[in-house]
Amino acid sequence: MHFPHSSIASILLLFLTVPIVPAQARQIQGAQRLWAANCQSCHGENGQGGGAGTRTLLTDDLFDQQHDKRFFDAIKNGLPEHGMDAFGQTNSEADCWALVVHLRELQAKERRTRLGSPKPAAGVFTSQRHKFKIETVIDTKQGLQTPWSVDFLPDGRMLVADRPGTLRIFDNQKLGSPILSMPRVRNRGQGGLMDVAPHPRFTDNGWIYLSFSDELEKGSRNLGFTKVVRGRIKDGTWTDQETIYQAKPEHYSGGDVHFGCRLVFQGPPVESKYLLYFCIGERGRMETSPDLARPNGKVHRVWDDGQVPSDNPFVQTESALPTIWSYGHRNHQGLAFDLEGRLWDTEHGPRGGDEINLVEKRRNYGWPEVCFGINYNDAPFSTPWPDQGKDIAMPVFRWLPSIGACGLDVARGPAFPEWKGDLLAGGLAGQNLDRIRVTTGDRPTLIEREELIHRMGRVRDVVCAPDGTIYVVLNDPDKVIRLVPAHEADE
Repeated sequence: MHFPHSSIASILLLFLTVPIVPAQARQIQGAQRLWAANCQSCHGENGQGGGAGTRTLLTDDLFDQQHDKRFFDAIKNGLPEHGMDAFGQTNSEADCWALVVHLRELQAKERRTRLGSPKPAAGVFTSQRHKFKIETVIDTKQGLQTPWSVDFLPDGRMLVADRPGTLRIFDNQKLGSPILSMPRVRNRGQGGLMDVAPHPRFTDNGWIYLSFSDELEKGSRNLGFTKVVRGRIKDGTWTDQETIYQAKPEHYSGGDVHFGCRLVFQGPPVESKYLLYFCIGERGRMETSPDLARPNGKVHRVWDDGQVPSDNPFVQTESALPTIWSYGHRNHQGLAFDLEGRLWDTEHGPRGGDEINLVEKRRNYGWPEVCFGINYNDAPFSTPWPDQGKDIAMPVFRWLPSIGACGLDVARGPAFPEWKGDLLAGGLAGQNLDRIRVTTGDRPTLIEREELIHRMGRVRDVVCAPDGTIYVVLNDPDKVIRLVPAHEADE
């Protein structure tokens, strides 16, 4: 079978010439086996093309997310004028989407091999809009353990939170001793001391907010859930602790995954109080994410003292938790307000389909009904598009393959003026820091995305310092680095 080279459609639909066994008569096949059985003979093992005169699918333009639906439709519905059958007749929609995910993985692998990672010349990185250098700020030689987050106090000192439950202050290039009498954390799996954030009026009130995995002993079981508290540091000791949010005991679970949790404040204040937003992952229980009676998989909104705002969307909804702002999230480990006051999150899909979302009041973000990824075991899972009539908020951008999205902030301050307002998003598995620019207004779209760093470590947190330099918290190796402007003298 031969498709005309001049047709764009032929590039989008050059899939599958070997008959597929009907779904009802076969076991579930992974994406790799589906590709091998149905696509490889024409498109090659790696999507390089060649069979039946097909062209390569490994071009930069076809890697763009705008082609997701076109690839899926070509596989599902076929293109009879080019001799391509509708494989949706013998395969589920999830199977068809799994083939798109597999193709995206092949494309990403080829791109990385061909383009490599951002690399410095004489210590200077050249990005699309700025040149920068990277400096190590703190590492394990100074007592750092497994850093999970950092944030800045108004006087320039930096709070440094370690996953095992240690909080320190970095001042005058030195990492201080651990703060005494810290709350006990459940340091297991993906849990521990997660985020730290000073109150917007810290100078006046001294409040510091923490999110961590709290533990609950129930018989022989050790259960955990995300908890938010605030306290003060006096003479090197944690004191005056108050609970801002704690789940009901029946919502604690024994799993060690998907705790969230980031903390962000929204101003200006109302009667001297600020709004606090925080995200909690679905704890590996996907069915709880759309359930308004459960705190899992939600963005929550409270006043800075933990009280529930009267205008929260589900305050009057029977059985719903009044703190919920949005729902249908999986595991969001990035949360930030941009310079327009819009709230963004970055969250993990399964294998493929990490998302960056504009988080809005009352919206459902679709997990697990819609998903841009597949199961970790290579099995098809779902499709990214909701059924007609379903009001599900779609991401502005999806990473495919996954990066393990973690850490999010907005560029501001004088250090990198050409990045002002851009989102800075990190990745754990991807070991990357991406700069993302979107349009203004209520319905933003992606304008630019570029990778600033890659393979320096698993990016756990990203924070823009008051001077505009970008601090990045890494695991494996455990350190805090920062991006600083490169000047002509550095080149």
